[in-house]
Amino acid sequence: MPQIVMYAKALCSYCTRARKLLHAKGVEFAEIRVDADRDQLRIMIERSRRRTVPQVFIDDRHVGGYDDLARLDARGELDALLGR
Repeated sequence: MPQIVMYAKALCSYCTRARKLLHAKGVEFAEIRVDADRDQLRIMIERSRRRTVPQVFIDDRHVGGYDDLARLDARGELDALLGR
């Protein structure tokens, strides 16, 4: 099973959508709240080169935000990345 990490904020509709999609896929993921930890925000920006949330990583692959995650799912590519 791949390691999934999502950088997120508590009050973010795109983060909520990403959570729901990942839960619907039945996978566990680590959520790192960047609104609660400025150091984690800096790490997220360094890793993703983006300032928006969510930012999703599957193993060491940067998947992107919710729209990127949903696009992968629509193309049928997300399940393979999730090891399903």
